[in-house]
Amino acid sequence: MKKTLQEVREYINEGVYDPGIFKAFFLAGGPGSGKTFVTSSAFAGTGLKLVNSDIKFEKDLRKANLSLKMPDEEEYFRNIIRKGAKAFVGKQLDQYLKGRLGLIIDSTARDYSVIQRQYNLCRNIGYDCYMVFVNTSLDVALERNRTRSRSIPEYLVQKSWKGVQSNMGAFQKVFGHSKMLIVDNNRDEKELVTQTLNTASRFIRSKMRTKPENGIAMDWIKRELRAKNRTQKIKTSRGQVFDY
Repeated sequence: MKKTLQEVREYINEGVYDPGIFKAFFLAGGPGSGKTFVTSSAFAGTGLKLVNSDIKFEKDLRKANLSLKMPDEEEYFRNIIRKGAKAFVGKQLDQYLKGRLGLIIDSTARDYSVIQRQYNLCRNIGYDCYMVFVNTSLDVALERNRTRSRSIPEYLVQKSWKGVQSNMGAFQKVFGHSKMLIVDNNRDEKELVTQTLNTASRFIRSKMRTKPENGIAMDWIKRELRAKNRTQKIKTSRGQVFDY
């Protein structure tokens, strides 16, 4: 495929010079935990790529005129849309991984095997992996679910909350205590919310400042830098097109 010099530069810069290169932050928490709020606030300005099938899922629910309240009678059609959203985001994740871009992988973490599989995939190609676990009590989760635009039946909130809680210890073993942050997001007072976000933000930025630890990552960066140096030596006139 032919690329302009500008396109090649953008590709290389987005990879080897990406601010979060080889960093993957897994975001965990049940419905009503405040994960979306933490993502939009604590990760603001980091340049990390968000991987979240819920965004695509909600958009497609609206497009299909299905209720965000998740009624049982729409479950069949909703499951089709959910499957399509997950497939779309899966392809999106593959593209980000090819460039080794910094990631926020957002999920409920109810299904431990899914997180374990994604963790292994990232680690095997050189990523340093971290988890931000947004924790709430069941009562708070239920109350927040009632006020969400996309609420789900309470029995599903309870099931999801219990599943996420039961996985917390397993995640601590996988990620390690130094790479997993558990934040308490039970209170809505402004001061406490600010403390929660500051704690998460400090953790995220401190990890992003560290160099990749994995030898696979270092080898990949060296190869990309050599490719960049070769590209810079190519003599072209403005707008000239060449193979890359």
